[in-house]
Amino acid sequence: MAYRSLKNLPIYRKALELCTMSREIASYVSLNKDLMRLYESKSLRDIMANSILTDSILIPQKIAQVEYSNCNSERLATISYINIIIRNINSYCLGLEKDGVKETEYINLLRAEIKSFRKFYKKWKSEHL
Repeated sequence: MAYRSLKNLPIYRKALELCTMSREIASYVSLNKDLMRLYESKSLRDIMANSILTDSILIPQKIAQVEYSNCNSERLATISYINIIIRNINSYCLGLEKDGVKETEYINLLRAEIKSFRKFYKKWKSEHL
């Protein structure tokens, strides 16, 4: 497989945008404003915010792993894993709503960003199957 520059991949750029938005949302909804210490919190809201942040950071890493892998089965497994991450982030958004986050428009913005990312993901996935 020819190695492409990640910065030229639309899906990678979109994943970085999703990462940035997730960081902002996590910072806004968390009770503990120190994002580096969210994992220490006992608050369900902080745990979900940390999970959104962690999962969104994994997506660009997994895209890079697929792009630079020579193993077909590894690429397929990683592509499936990215799909699971996307579903998880959507679940965490629902969890934040259930936990009482009043500003649901921010959560809806994240959902819209995920939906936009998913369009890039489907096209990219078809190139690697």
